[in-house]
Amino acid sequence: MKIYVSHSRSFDFVNELYLPIRKSALNEKHTFFLPHENGRSLNSKEDIKNSDLILAEVSFPSTGQGIELGWADSCTVPIVCIYKDGCDFSPSLKSIIKDFVTYNDSNDFISKLEELLVSMN
Repeated sequence: MKIYVSHSRSFDFVNELYLPIRKSALNEKHTFFLPHENGRSLNSKEDIKNSDLILAEVSFPSTGQGIELGWADSCTVPIVCIYKDGCDFSPSLKSIIKDFVTYNDSNDFISKLEELLVSMN
């Protein structure tokens, strides 16, 4: 499965999001597009269009992420939002997204992601 990971740049996404994904067994089973990995700039609109799933970490509001999620919605790419327990996501997300998953820490994040991906197959 091709999974585009959308997120704000307002938190330590490398250590809290990218590294747990890359170190997990999921990294061998799926192709993850991490848009800010190693400072690279991706053509996010095309990558989103060609993805099987958008995984949106929505603990921190982001205009850029909102644009990405709008592209995904218009291309009918499924979107799942994840957010850290205790954080508030923008209520406007509920207008285009129905699946929200909460997590406590990096280990819980990977565990919930594994469950989600198994349920989608």
